[in-house]
Amino acid sequence: MRQTRLKHILAAMPPAQYALTVGRDTAEPLAGAFAERRAVQPVAGGRPLKPDDWQTTWQSLLAQKPTPAERVVYIHIPFCRQRCLYCGFFQNYSDEELETAYIDSLIQELQLSRNSRYLGSGAVNAVFIGGGTPSTLAPHNVARLLKAIHANLPLANDCELTLEGRINDLVPPKIEAWLTNGVNRISLGVQSFHTQVRQAVGRLDDTQTILERLKLLAGYNQVAVIVDLIYGLPYQTGEVWADDLTLLQAAPIAGMDLYQLSVFEGGALQQAIRAGRLPAAATTAGQARLFAAAEAELAARNFSRLSICHWGKNNRERNMYNTLTKAGSPVIPFGAGAGGNIGGVSMFLDRNVEKYIGSIARGEKPFTMLLRQAAGTQWQHTVVAQLERGYIDLHELAGQYGSGAWELELLLAIWAERGLVTRDTDVPQLTVAGKFWYKNMTQSLVECLHALRDSGRDGQQTIMVHS
Repeated sequence: MRQTRLKHILAAMPPAQYALTVGRDTAEPLAGAFAERRAVQPVAGGRPLKPDDWQTTWQSLLAQKPTPAERVVYIHIPFCRQRCLYCGFFQNYSDEELETAYIDSLIQELQLSRNSRYLGSGAVNAVFIGGGTPSTLAPHNVARLLKAIHANLPLANDCELTLEGRINDLVPPKIEAWLTNGVNRISLGVQSFHTQVRQAVGRLDDTQTILERLKLLAGYNQVAVIVDLIYGLPYQTGEVWADDLTLLQAAPIAGMDLYQLSVFEGGALQQAIRAGRLPAAATTAGQARLFAAAEAELAARNFSRLSICHWGKNNRERNMYNTLTKAGSPVIPFGAGAGGNIGGVSMFLDRNVEKYIGSIARGEKPFTMLLRQAAGTQWQHTVVAQLERGYIDLHELAGQYGSGAWELELLLAIWAERGLVTRDTDVPQLTVAGKFWYKNMTQSLVECLHALRDSGRDGQQTIMVHS
């Protein structure tokens, strides 16, 4: 096996860095394979573009003919009726006057790109309207936006058009505005069915209201309904989580996401816990047990796993937007705070609504950053896409990265010994523990491959670690 370079790279690491990369040798890998959780930062390298070049670069991207690859659109709605304690994405409280002005600008932004070669030369396969809380939009404003999406984007015949929302917004005038104008997938942030758990972190409705509103939405029979749950919240004991899973299975939905709680440093949830207003959230070990319980329960119920965090309950759920973005498909961004990537350029739009509106009024795309990605980075997206699906295929990876990818056999052997992967087939599969720690493992694989490439290029044997 060709593992010489990676063996030297790992051996040269300080003990703490080594443990962060390969994990720890423990009898309980589910709870303790790694000392801390890590974020996935897969696309390394690249060159920031100068602000003076942003608009001309954007126009040059729009003038290109797109590759045959599937494409998606992300549209950001930066308004929420209420700020949830656990959320790290809050931007603005809902205000209908500002909302109306924002939708005016968002429609104009869509129109600015309408006649471009890039948009006119191929279909858009998925549109995701995220936030914020898009369902907070007044019916007349969301109808205007949806009509503009259909008028200005070349949607595929089977385009997945998702709108994010919250249970409190499931009322007939809003539902009818969504469905009449083409929404065919609604993703709802339930987080927990348990009244105390929900209301402690800023959600509005009780258990009975959730069930009634889901039943109301299902009665329209036109849409795939997706429910998000978070595990590890304050008051969310193992018994409460078991009840959440039971209600999830009984609910009239097409799919579900199960997310691990993140307590952001200095965030509102952390402050409430430290002040004693809420009990502590679950520890990492506690979250691992909740994850494993969900894994076992959903497997026993024969739900279809579409990714580590996402399951389908019936064939209405395709999860197309998330699958394509994780695989590195082009993402065309619209709206304050949106991000995307086109033609090897990553981009982010201004989060400030007033500045965003001003840029659109001048006929400019409201960028705050453009980054030209380093050449030959598709393999990084492949690593992310594979781990998201629960496996590591070195054959596929070597086809993009090169033969050096086979050096990862050493890391896979360590992870197999530590209970994070199984080697029963040619393609290693993540165990339950591996699925819980998949983000750590994804980042470790990306960093090791970068270190291997650097060592082959200039003799370095160092690795850049991002915590």
